[in-house]
Amino acid sequence: MSLGSSIAGLFGRSPIAPLQSHYATVHACTAALEPFFQAVIKGDWSEAASCQQVVQQLENDADTLKRDFRKNLPNSLFLPMPRTDLLDMVSVQDRVANRAKDIAGLMLGRQMRIPEPVAEAMLAYVLRAIDASAQALQAINELDELVETGFGGHEVKLIERMLEELDRIEGDTDEQQIAIRSALFKLESEWPALDMMFLYKIIDWVGDLADRAQKVGGFLQMLVAR
Repeated sequence: MSLGSSIAGLFGRSPIAPLQSHYATVHACTAALEPFFQAVIKGDWSEAASCQQVVQQLENDADTLKRDFRKNLPNSLFLPMPRTDLLDMVSVQDRVANRAKDIAGLMLGRQMRIPEPVAEAMLAYVLRAIDASAQALQAINELDELVETGFGGHEVKLIERMLEELDRIEGDTDEQQIAIRSALFKLESEWPALDMMFLYKIIDWVGDLADRAQKVGGFLQMLVAR
């Protein structure tokens, strides 16, 4: 069954299910950065290329699901949330996968090395950004329960607690970014300036990955509040 036909079938039950399906694919794309970074740290560029292909394919799948969501979201169906909000939500979600693709593409294209003194901290930073995406997914997966309970107080509070944890995770990545930048600064004289410039860009992009996952949570909070 194609992605398009499967998501059209999901709409027969709920507009929430395809939204969840889309973010599950977005998160899979994000999570694929873990083996990619592990390969980069080892200097295994063949494995890194294979991992980058996985990231690219999942980002393509997310794009397909996003287009199908927009195409199949009915105008006439009674929706639990405004149609425009649902369309905006899928776009916000999609940006997370876009950034994961950017990170893997740039690092592979330049065969970027990560200095050994910061490699462990860099992997931990990436993993925490992935945690942010996982937390966003967990909250989104509560949306159907929220709708079924008529936006009941207990379910709203559960989602709010999940989003508070998402904010905390994103805060962790901010602190990790500062620490890694400080460690890299001490190594600048030992590395080519251009390589260092691109390393700083990747550090920014990993932080942006967590920020984008947090924005998914912020948009979800807005939907719940309405």
